[in-house]
Amino acid sequence: MSTGDERVPGADGMRACATGFVARVTARNRLPLDYSERSLRIVDFLVDGLRKGGADLEGARETLFGLGAYVGEVLVRRAGAVWVDLDADQRAYFGQPVGVRMPDGRVWNPVGRVHNRFTTGDPEDSLRTFYLTLHGRTRPSRRPPVTLP
Repeated sequence: MSTGDERVPGADGMRACATGFVARVTARNRLPLDYSERSLRIVDFLVDGLRKGGADLEGARETLFGLGAYVGEVLVRRAGAVWVDLDADQRAYFGQPVGVRMPDGRVWNPVGRVHNRFTTGDPEDSLRTFYLTLHGRTRPSRRPPVTLP
């Protein structure tokens, strides 16, 4: 899929993008990015730290995309979502080439949600709250979480 920015993977590359991002960030820091719903608090904290550190949107773009890929992968692993390449109308609406489709068919934009949190800095844009109030997610199972490579 051509997005104008060839560094942005399609849906089939988003899991690798998320796991690569987690490997890079956790190699330097002991961040508990374990793909749990609880770990989305860490994402909120990281985004807020970028803002408070004075990063501009362009300078933080790659990190924000990695965090968005991570949030999307949490939705895939915990809420029953699947990564999808967005069609032209969806790309125009979301401003992103990829998103996630929930089990009920709704499409969400985790990368855009991370950008919104960064841009507004509003606690109302919390990524953990986004997950908890997300329509269309599956009920959590009682089985232990599966961590995929």
